[in-house]
Amino acid sequence: MKIKLIAIDIDDTLLSSEGKILPSTKTVLQKALKHGVKVVLCSGRPLPGMRPFLDELGIAGDEQYAINYNGSVIETVSGKVVAETGLSNAVYRQIDTYSSLNGLPYNVLDRNGEIYTSNHDVNRITVVQAWENSAGLLIRKPSEMPADFGIVKGVFVGETEKLDQAQSGVQQEFGSENYVVRAADNFLEIMNATADKGKALTKLTETLGPDKSEVMAIGDERNDIPMFDFAGQAVAMGNSSSAAKEHASYLTASNDNNGIAQALNELVF
Repeated sequence: MKIKLIAIDIDDTLLSSEGKILPSTKTVLQKALKHGVKVVLCSGRPLPGMRPFLDELGIAGDEQYAINYNGSVIETVSGKVVAETGLSNAVYRQIDTYSSLNGLPYNVLDRNGEIYTSNHDVNRITVVQAWENSAGLLIRKPSEMPADFGIVKGVFVGETEKLDQAQSGVQQEFGSENYVVRAADNFLEIMNATADKGKALTKLTETLGPDKSEVMAIGDERNDIPMFDFAGQAVAMGNSSSAAKEHASYLTASNDNNGIAQALNELVF
């Protein structure tokens, strides 16, 4: 199989559990780049939160791409927007109200990666999220923002058990008109109904030209499933959720045990 584009999730896929790119991962991805393969990082993070890893891998310029905010934005790694979609101010207000009524901490992200919440007792997960994304964290109510202030996505945050209990209610409240996905144990995300990693990957391949049979997707979580369902080769990490594994065509080793190198050496080179 000739692979021309590799789409890779970042957290718990590209990165080890220590938040680092393993030497074997760096070596094999740089080998792919030298062979002309597009390596596209696909993440819930905004571009600034991806930048350190793009730089480490040597992915740069207007001919290289990233899929951000779980598929809501496609842009070149130099920051030129290819496609984007977001949520209205009305949905932002709906998220804020739902948070207040249900005691469920939340934050929203704007197009620049800035994080906003009206929760004065800011959840620790939101703080970590802001640090990982290299983003500002502002405490604001929707009423303090411009009436036309839109967001890229909303995120309910909390411990795994709390989000387990909250998920069906959030799905019922927002799911009919938006895309609701458990991006990780501590993140329950709301995005535009037309946004997910699979749809973004579809748009990007239409721009770049490779057939989906020439696309490999590598990930570990439920938000990676749409790109698994699109790609000709879907690789689940050994540390993946059971749901992600069910949609994969190949199961590799974990993110701490050279899983990306194993998959590429087996399937690409």
